[in-house]
Amino acid sequence: MQDELFAARDLTIALPGSQGSMIRIVENLSFSLAPREILGIVGESGSGKSMTALAIMGLIDVPGARITGSMLFKGQELVGLGARALRRLRGREIAMIFQDPMTALTPVHTIGWQIDEQIRAHESLSRAGARARTIDLLGEMGVPDPRRAADRYPHQLSGGLRQRAMIAMALSCNPSLLIADEPTTALDVTVQAQILDLLRRLRHNFGSSVLLITHDMGVVAETCDRTLVLYAGNVAERGPTGDIFAHPGHPYARALLASIPPLHGVRPSRLLSIPGQPPSPAERPAGCPFRPRCPQAHAQCEQTPPMVRRGEQDIACVLAAPEPVQA
Repeated sequence: MQDELFAARDLTIALPGSQGSMIRIVENLSFSLAPREILGIVGESGSGKSMTALAIMGLIDVPGARITGSMLFKGQELVGLGARALRRLRGREIAMIFQDPMTALTPVHTIGWQIDEQIRAHESLSRAGARARTIDLLGEMGVPDPRRAADRYPHQLSGGLRQRAMIAMALSCNPSLLIADEPTTALDVTVQAQILDLLRRLRHNFGSSVLLITHDMGVVAETCDRTLVLYAGNVAERGPTGDIFAHPGHPYARALLASIPPLHGVRPSRLLSIPGQPPSPAERPAGCPFRPRCPQAHAQCEQTPPMVRRGEQDIACVLAAPEPVQA
């Protein structure tokens, strides 16, 4: 599609295992992202969310790792792209807010120095020009007294201010695609709301598309235009967020939604918990990977499920709809 900013097609990420085996962390993943769109990727820990983000950024540095399929960004293929070309894209065109700002930020340099460095790495600005942009960005991110904050070290800032500094760094070169990996983790509810409001405003103020990675379905409902539900490295469901929340088609998506308190109606005395644990990538069951934990599993689930279309939703379940569609 011409309006796609980014499109992954049959993306598979495999890491070396024992005795020369290759363990597939992500399998045949397909999704797209339009300009100024916020796409949420949701799933339990170990579902492949962060690994997908690292693959897009070209940051999987495990020896022997194998990435196949296609990742097109503005028509340019990222799979197999050389290190120098990737460095030109990172920061300038594609940026990432990492999961933990305390470990992602360098503790021995000030916040301002780190943002200045990224700006000067991609643009021909003087130190004074880079610092002026840094202070402006921190101010736009809602950091109080940004000039003073720029001279502080990460440990001297609260978790919310460190997260804002990470977002300012990611936006320093006006990237077209911003990847936010669990940007509200370990933040209190008030700061979470501020960060999510900031992400929603990015597309209007900076024209950025956002790939929001989270395990929090409430964050997805509040923020995202479309949602991709991952389970064990596979697509369980994808489509408009409102449709998935109103009429989830995959048993895993239904279970995730049932595990959060409802905003309206009668509140259950006990929230649903999904029995069992997600499978290890090295021991993924044949057929539907959710089959061992699914209350609706039957013999047909031992076969690889087709991707079926229901309205604008794509659902990897034989019970969802009668007509399969191509991924």
